[in-house]
Amino acid sequence: TACLSPSRQILQEGAVSSRHQLLIEAFVSAGRVDNITMVMGLHPEYLSSFWKTQCLLLRMDGPLPYHKRHYIAIMAAARHQCSYLVGWHMGEFLQVGGNPAWLQGLHCAPRKLRNLNEINKLLAHRPWLVTKEHIEALLKTGEDSWSLAELVQALVLLTHYHSLASFVFGCGINPEEEQDGGQGCHPPSPHSNSSPASDDSMGGSGAKDAMQEVEVLMERMKLLQESQLEEDGVTQEEMATRFELEKTESLLVAPSDNVDQSLQSNVLCFVEDPEFGYKDFTRRGEQAPPTFRAQ
Repeated sequence: TACLSPSRQILQEGAVSSRHQLLIEAFVSAGRVDNITMVMGLHPEYLSSFWKTQCLLLRMDGPLPYHKRHYIAIMAAARHQCSYLVGWHMGEFLQVGGNPAWLQGLHCAPRKLRNLNEINKLLAHRPWLVTKEHIEALLKTGEDSWSLAELVQALVLLTHYHSLASFVFGCGINPEEEQDGGQGCHPPSPHSNSSPASDDSMGGSGAKDAMQEVEVLMERMKLLQESQLEEDGVTQEEMATRFELEKTESLLVAPSDNVDQSLQSNVLCFVEDPEFGYKDFTRRGEQAPPTFRAQ
C-alpha cells in the first residue's frame, strides 16, 4: 500500500483547515451556512473569490440601494426558474428593509425596476440580441431613468445571477432546511469527517429520488439494448431516438402538477413573457444575427 508523503499530508490538512475556517467565517457573518457555500467549500480558493464578488455586489458601496440589488437578483434567478435563489434573495430583500408588497410579483415593483425586464430576458436567453437601443432606452432622461453607474451595477447583477442559477442547477443544490421551516445548516465541526455534499447538507430525499430515477433509466436502457439484439435491422439512429424518448419520459417530465403550481406562485410572478427562451445563435444555412459590440 502507498503511504501518504508528509508534505502531501500537510497540504491536505492545510486545505481542510482552510475550508473549515471559511465555513466558520460564513456562519459568524450570516448565522448559517447555505448549501452553495457548502458545495463551493470543496474548493476553498474558489469559494473565497466568490465571497469577495458577492460582498462587492451586494454589501459594499454602490449606486443601488441594498434592497434593489436583491430584487434584481430575484428577477435574474426567476428568468431561469431557479426557486433556490429566488427564495434566498426574497429573504435577504426583507432583511435589508425591502417592501414586502414588491414580493407579490414584478407588477408590484416600481416602474424603474420593471423596465429592466426586457434586457434581463435577453441577457438570460439570447444575449446576442441586445442592442444599443436597449441601453439608450434605460438611460433616457425621465422619472424612471437609470444613471449609467446604476445600470452597470444592475447588468452585472443580472449576468452574475444568471450564471449562478446554472451553478445551482448543475450541482443539484436543494433549499436549506430553514427555507422549509427548519433550522438551517450549521458548519461541520473542525474534527468532523462529514462531507459537505452529504445527504444532510444537500437534501437527502432529493438525492435519493435522483438516484432512483437514474436507476430506472438505466434499467430501461438495458431493456432497449436487449430488444435491439432480438430485432434485426435496428439502426443506431433508431436506437438513439428510442433512448431520447425514454430519457424524456423518465427524467424530464415533472412527476406532478405541484411543481408547476409552486413555480407559478413563487417564481413566475417575477417573470414577464415566460415563453421567451433560448434559441440557437445561428443555424446551418442561416445568416448569423447581428451582434452588439461595445467597442
